[in-house]
Amino acid sequence: MTAASTAVPPRVFSRPQWVAFAIVTFVAVVGVPLLNRVPPEGSWAHLPDSDVPLLGKFLCYAMTAVALDLVWGITGILSLGHGLFFALGGYCMGMYLMRHIGAEGVYRSELPDFMVFLDYKELPWFWRPFASLPFAAAMSAVAPGALAFVFGWFAFRSKITGVYLSIITQALTYAMMLLFFRNATGFGGNNGLTDFKRIAGYGLHEPSTRTGLYCLTALALAASYLGCRFVARSRAGRVLSAIRDAEPKVTFTGFDAVRYKLFAWTASAMLCGIAGALYVPQVGIINPSEMHPTSSIEMVLWVAVGGRGSLAGPIAGALIVNAAKSWLTAALPTAWLYVLGGAFVAVTLLLPRGLVGLIDGVPRLWRLARRASRRAEQAAPAAERASPPVEVPATPAADAAPHSELTEGSATR
Repeated sequence: MTAASTAVPPRVFSRPQWVAFAIVTFVAVVGVPLLNRVPPEGSWAHLPDSDVPLLGKFLCYAMTAVALDLVWGITGILSLGHGLFFALGGYCMGMYLMRHIGAEGVYRSELPDFMVFLDYKELPWFWRPFASLPFAAAMSAVAPGALAFVFGWFAFRSKITGVYLSIITQALTYAMMLLFFRNATGFGGNNGLTDFKRIAGYGLHEPSTRTGLYCLTALALAASYLGCRFVARSRAGRVLSAIRDAEPKVTFTGFDAVRYKLFAWTASAMLCGIAGALYVPQVGIINPSEMHPTSSIEMVLWVAVGGRGSLAGPIAGALIVNAAKSWLTAALPTAWLYVLGGAFVAVTLLLPRGLVGLIDGVPRLWRLARRASRRAEQAAPAAERASPPVEVPATPAADAAPHSELTEGSATR
C-alpha cells in the first residue's frame, strides 16, 4: 500500500469541539425559528418577523468573512475586492428573481421593469437561462469562481504579492462597479435589481419563506465553516499556511505555490458568490454599491476584529460589527464611519489577533497568575528558614533593682 492510500484524513474537530459545533448549529437553525413562531407577539421572548431576514443577512456576511479568512488568514493574501464576488453571486440570483416577477411588475410586461423603462424590445440573450433556479444557483458560484480563476491565474503567475495585489483587487472591483452602473450593461444600472416577488413559487414576503431562507443560510454557513476548516487542517492547508509564512521556501521545496494559491482564491470567491445569492432574496435588492471598495474593506474589518486565521473568529467579527452598525446607523447615523475607522485602528494596534487572540490569552494569563501565586507561596517558607532568629538581649537584674527600690521608697513617703 502506498503512503497516499494509508494517509489519515485530517481531524476537523475534537470531540468537545464537535459537541460545541452541534449545539451552536442547532441553536442557529432551530432556536431562532422557534423564537419567531412559538412565543406570542408582545412577549419578551418573541422574535419579530422583520428580524429573521436581518439575522439571515448577518449570517451571509459571516459566510463571506469565512471565505475571506481562507485567503487572508490561512493563505496570507489580503484581498480588497471580495465585495465583487459577493455581488456577482447576488446578481445571478437577482436575475432569476426578476425573471419570475412577470406581469406583476409596474408595467405589466414580461420584461423586467427597468428594461421596459429603458425601451428594451426583447430580453437579452444572457438573461434567458436564468429562468431556472438550479442554473441561477449554480452560476452564483461558477461566475465569481471563473472570474477569480482568470484573475488569479495572471496575478499569481506574475508573482504579484503583498500590497500590490491588494491594490489590483481593489481596482478590479471598482472597474466592475463602474461597468454595472451603466444602463447599457443590462443589469439595472444605478438602481440595480429589486422588487422581487417570489422564489421557487413561494412569496418572499411570507414569514415561512423568510424562515426557510434563514435556515438555509445557517446551514450554508455551517457547511462553509466545516469545509474551510477541513482544508485548513489538511495537507493542502499546511502548504497554504507555509505559503503565508514563507512562500520562497515552499517553492524551493518543490511545491507549486501558484496552484495552491489559485485553489484557495477560487474557492473563496465561490463561497462569496453563494453568500451573495442567499443575501439577495432576504434583503430584496442588489445594486452596484455592493461592489464599492468600502464594502470590501468592511469585510476585511470583520476578519480583523474576529481574528484572522481562526475561521471561527471572523464569524463572530461579522456578527458583532454588523450588529453594531445596525444599531449605530439608527442611533448615531453621522458617527458610524468614525466608529468603523476607530475600530480598525484599535484592533490593529491593541488586538493584532482579534477577539480570538484576546479570548485565547485569558487562560494563559490565568495560568501565569496561578504559577506566580504558587511560586510566592513556595518562596515564603524558604525565606523564613533562611533568615536566622533575632535574639533580644535580656535586661540585667542589677539595673532593675535600684529602680524598684526607688519606686517603693517614693510610695512609702
